[in-house]
Amino acid sequence: MKAIIAGAGIGGLTAALELHARGIEVQLFESTPEIAPLGVGINLLPHSVRVLDGLGLMERLLAGGVATRELVYFNRFGQRIWGEARGRFAGYDWPQISLHRGKLQGVLLEAVRERLGDDAVQCGRKLAGFEAAGSEAIARFADRTLARADVLIAADGLHSAARKQLFPQEGAPIYSGRILWRGITRARPFLTGASMIMAGNQDQKFVCYPIGEPDADGLQPLNWIAELTREVLRNREDYNRAGLLEDFLPAFERWDFGWLDVGDLIRHAERVFEYPLVDRDPLERWSFGRMTLLGDAAHPMYPIGSNGASQAILDARTLGETLCAGGSIEDALLAYEAGRLGSTAAIVRANRGNGPEQCMQIVHARAPDGFARIEDVISAAELEEISARYKQVAGFAKDALAAR
Repeated sequence: MKAIIAGAGIGGLTAALELHARGIEVQLFESTPEIAPLGVGINLLPHSVRVLDGLGLMERLLAGGVATRELVYFNRFGQRIWGEARGRFAGYDWPQISLHRGKLQGVLLEAVRERLGDDAVQCGRKLAGFEAAGSEAIARFADRTLARADVLIAADGLHSAARKQLFPQEGAPIYSGRILWRGITRARPFLTGASMIMAGNQDQKFVCYPIGEPDADGLQPLNWIAELTREVLRNREDYNRAGLLEDFLPAFERWDFGWLDVGDLIRHAERVFEYPLVDRDPLERWSFGRMTLLGDAAHPMYPIGSNGASQAILDARTLGETLCAGGSIEDALLAYEAGRLGSTAAIVRANRGNGPEQCMQIVHARAPDGFARIEDVISAAELEEISARYKQVAGFAKDALAAR
């Protein structure tokens, strides 16, 4: 069996490794002329790290990132709402890993070239459309070339050409009314040095976590996200542009929690990127004949709960299993879809309701000016229930993951 994968992002590269490990020939096509370590920080949850560990990559990823120790929520005054241990510190068999997205993609790309060969990824080949009838799948590229295989996996991201061909009336991604400004700043470690924090509420939120170890000067690369409600979106087609400090810094200038000076962190960022918070409505199907969607092409979601990359990795694992389970390719793709579509749709919907971050919104609504005791605002049982419910929806409840 030969597979074509359109898109050498996190989902596409993981799918290539999963399929290759099962004896399937794979060729990847990437739209960019060169794969460069772009982007900012990213989190891998234990269920996705389990998949990457199965591919022999966990130690490489840990060497380039941080095993997250805890996740803590605060209000806009820096008052602690709730916190919990994460990954191995919470008793999982696998860690939660925070690292630079370029580092993650680099580890996956290196493994693909080691195992599949240097020619396994062809760059500058942007998917324009496909045909998936009969006994083969045909990929059509923007340079007017074709590629033929037994199966086509479209992992071509938020603006997927394959998805657009299938659902031409869908239109642009759905804007939430909120914008994210993201950056990386080298600064002194905060809290445990391996803490992920979220502060504020859905209209004004700040997220921060380390993505590497401190250097000789004691400075650590801290990934941060500043989020504000902005009803007017200037450019609906530009989803990764340079950000301007004057657009958001004034709203966070006075956020100094003692252990973290938010305004200072923003001012000293290496670069700032602006991302509208967007997703798409869940689809009724992903698979058509010998073609299927994977990752953001299938289920773009808000980056809430650290699930985007993790769900693409889980897609890749399930696809590898179904394609090697016997039976026809068409049935295998339908089985993959049946195993993943419902669960990812549930996460898309949960993230629209702020997922586990809803605890901050609840506290803001009940105590907008702060509190003396969090117990007077929200009970520990309510906080624990919010966290447990989201882990169940996202597929990384500890007991269930251990059982699998």
